[in-house]
Amino acid sequence: MRSSLPWVALAVSLGFVLVAGYQWDDDGEERVLVNNKCKCVTVTSKFVPSKDNPEEEVLERNIRIIVPLKSRQNISDPTSPLRTTFVYRMTELCKKCDPIEIELGGETYQAQQSSSCNEPETCYTYDRDKCYTTTFPFVYHGETKQMQAALTPTSCYAD
Repeated sequence: MRSSLPWVALAVSLGFVLVAGYQWDDDGEERVLVNNKCKCVTVTSKFVPSKDNPEEEVLERNIRIIVPLKSRQNISDPTSPLRTTFVYRMTELCKKCDPIEIELGGETYQAQQSSSCNEPETCYTYDRDKCYTTTFPFVYHGETKQMQAALTPTSCYAD
C-alpha cells in the first residue's frame, strides 16, 4: 500500500492535466468553458483567423458577465444592503470541484482539479440548482413565530 502512494500523487497530477485539457474539433464552433450561474458569468472560446496572419488561427475567448444590480450582500436576506462590489477571478470561475475517477495500475482513485473547493463561494444571484431559504416573522392569532420560506422553491421541493 505504501508503494502506491507515489502513483496516486502522479494520478492526481495527471488528472489535473487531463481535466484541464480540452480536445478541440476544428469545426469553428464556440465552446462553453465556464457557465457559472452563481456569479452570472459565461466564458466561451473558439478558433478564429488571426488578424495579423489569416493563414493562422488564434484562440478567441469571450467573457460575458451579467451584473445583477439589485443583488443583496446576503442573497438569502432580503433586508441586507445592496451589493456594490463584484469580484471575478478566472481561477475561481474555472475551478472544477467534482471528483473524477482515474484508473491506475488496476485500482481506481478519485481526483479533483481544484484544491480550494472547501471554501464557500460568494454568489451574486441564486443558483437555481441550489435550495435557498430565509426566516421571517409570521403572526398568527396574535402570536409571532419565526418561519422558514424557500427563496428558490423549485430546487427546495421535490416534484
